[in-house]
Amino acid sequence: MKKLLILFFALGIFGSAQAQLFGVRAGLSSANFSDTNYNAKVGAHVGIYYWYEIDNFAIEPGVQFSQKGYESNEKTTGAVIDERLNYLDFPLIFRLDIIPVLNVFAGPQASFLLSRKYELAGVTSTSTDVIRGYDFGGLVGMCAYLPGGVNLQLSYDFGLTGLNYYDTDVKNQVLKISAGFDF
Repeated sequence: MKKLLILFFALGIFGSAQAQLFGVRAGLSSANFSDTNYNAKVGAHVGIYYWYEIDNFAIEPGVQFSQKGYESNEKTTGAVIDERLNYLDFPLIFRLDIIPVLNVFAGPQASFLLSRKYELAGVTSTSTDVIRGYDFGGLVGMCAYLPGGVNLQLSYDFGLTGLNYYDTDVKNQVLKISAGFDF
């Protein structure tokens, strides 16, 4: 009984030193494929996260809808190519506080292709057969905390898995700026 009571109080003290938060995050992104001369595609991202913090270290799993893709011009006609890829991202972020209001982070991310919209000269294709249906990558960035549970974040997502896009080995690259709110 005495050991059980000591364990109960030890868990209570340990539990009080941890912060657990749920939050929402949304923002703009600039996406492109690696090793191409395409133009970046502006898109949006929105999602939820769970923030589990111990002292100056935090783990943040989340789920996020994210728009990726690129813009370019067809070589022969100059017609605009607009490629929009919609993904469901599952980041697992490891955060380290540098100072109380700023942290840096990195972690892995699994992404699953939800839909595709390719437009060229008024012709649209939504087939996902031309691209791999998943992406595994990583992300790095920094986050600033503001009063009232608001945070601002700048991140860079990079694909590690070749997308086999029309049998070409390209990878997603996305620069994101976002605002979050903790509950």
